[in-house]
Amino acid sequence: MSGFTLFKKDISIALFSMIILILIGFFVEHPWPKDFLISIFSFGLLAMSLNMLIGFAGMVSFGHAAFFALGGYAFGLLLQSESFLTNFGALSIIVAFFVSIFITGIYSAVIGAICVRLNEIYFAFLTLAFQMFLYSVIVSWVSLTGGDQGLMGGIARPVFLGIDLSNSLHRYTFCSVIFVICILLLRILNKSNFGYSLRLIRDNQERAEFLGIRVFRVKLICFIIASMVASVGGIIMTLFTSGAYPEWAFWTQSGEAIFMIMLGGISIFLGPLVGTVLLRLINDVVQMYSSHTELVTGIIIMIVVLGLRKGLVEYLLEKTGILKKKREFGETSTTYI
Repeated sequence: MSGFTLFKKDISIALFSMIILILIGFFVEHPWPKDFLISIFSFGLLAMSLNMLIGFAGMVSFGHAAFFALGGYAFGLLLQSESFLTNFGALSIIVAFFVSIFITGIYSAVIGAICVRLNEIYFAFLTLAFQMFLYSVIVSWVSLTGGDQGLMGGIARPVFLGIDLSNSLHRYTFCSVIFVICILLLRILNKSNFGYSLRLIRDNQERAEFLGIRVFRVKLICFIIASMVASVGGIIMTLFTSGAYPEWAFWTQSGEAIFMIMLGGISIFLGPLVGTVLLRLINDVVQMYSSHTELVTGIIIMIVVLGLRKGLVEYLLEKTGILKKKREFGETSTTYI
């Protein structure tokens, strides 16, 4: 199957998914499904982007949520600035969106240039150190970030191109489109030569260098792209909550993202997204029946992860025989879902 045919198929699936999500917004009147889906869009991008590091490149980051938080805070701060709103007017949302991603990209480039040269354990803990540094800045710089209370007072949502993000339906539709586009971009990267280079580096870095792959550059680009996608998740959450909060930058948020990947499956492209849905559902259900949410959730996650080992999606694919058939045709598990 040619690369063009694969991308054409992926684009068709993305368009179909986008239509279904938009239709849910129009025909489902109760707010809970749309609110739940927006949270899936946000944290799903966090988990999917983290799996680009872990699953694609073999780089385990304990501090990935820092970029989620940075994107959300940058977006919120820009839209709370009167001078920014005055200068850009109706385009404020669009400009803030891209500027926030750009800021995250620059920040991640600096951190990545330091971290990606290191081996696995040092990379993991140095990314955690940078995340806790950002968390400390957010909590201590009260005049800018609101400290431990977060950005208070809401954010401006000026109408652009007829889209009013203060309207719940418009906001849900906008987030749906952004989410699908980001997933499609990750999918295309996964199927591209860049994605194959990442997996070669993950499996055998010395061989990759021998074949002429510039390992540092490829890993750094991967780190920057993953960080920018995570920042989009933070922007979506800022739009949803009309604020930004320091717990987004705390280490536990990165831990949750890793749990999502483990629940869904690290070697399956959409596995982290499935894990995101599972974890959010587990949290919601546990909160309904128990006040010990974190304890019960932790026990459930431990049972699921230890019982399935490879995540729910990969477990089901193996049981149904689909995974075996794909491997017989020489396809890796990260290329077909």
